[in-house]
Amino acid sequence: MILPIVAYGTPVLKKKAVDITQDYPGLADLIANMFDTMKNAKGVGLAAPQVGVSVRLFIIDAAPYLDEGEEDKENLTNFRKVFINAQIVDENGNNWKFNEGCLSIPNIREDVERKPKLRIKYLDENFVEHDEKYDGVRARIIQHEYDHIEGVLFTDRINPLRKQLLKRKLTDISKGNIDVNYKMKFPLKK
Repeated sequence: MILPIVAYGTPVLKKKAVDITQDYPGLADLIANMFDTMKNAKGVGLAAPQVGVSVRLFIIDAAPYLDEGEEDKENLTNFRKVFINAQIVDENGNNWKFNEGCLSIPNIREDVERKPKLRIKYLDENFVEHDEKYDGVRARIIQHEYDHIEGVLFTDRINPLRKQLLKRKLTDISKGNIDVNYKMKFPLKK
């Protein structure tokens, strides 16, 4: 089932999400619905807070939306994962800029600086524990989705002056004064 994605300005997006247990009600359905929702919106990642659920869960499936010339295509083709109760243990390397967008902040893309490497501990959908290292675009996607479960948006990571220049566009998103081709909920829509 395709769920509505909550827009910029929705309080759940700024709230630190909580850990869940294996008996979390409807977890398998939530995960399946999130994959359907992400695919419908043509995203590569989606966090539970983006569908209004404040739990430490995010999903990634980078393969379907790779550009033909994607330099990291090899690493992204089979990059489909579920991350539950994730904790980034380490981030390292020299900061690098990459243009990011977000399903909760449609039609805005900005360069965001992040570390190129990370180590993350998480549980998969079967509650099997993992401790893995990622780099490049895979690390970038994880960092973006991880921020969502920490209550951080990519617009929080850009230059304050640049964010000020986007204020009107962000307000328009909150009010639903935008065109999107997927289902959304807007906090200030009348």
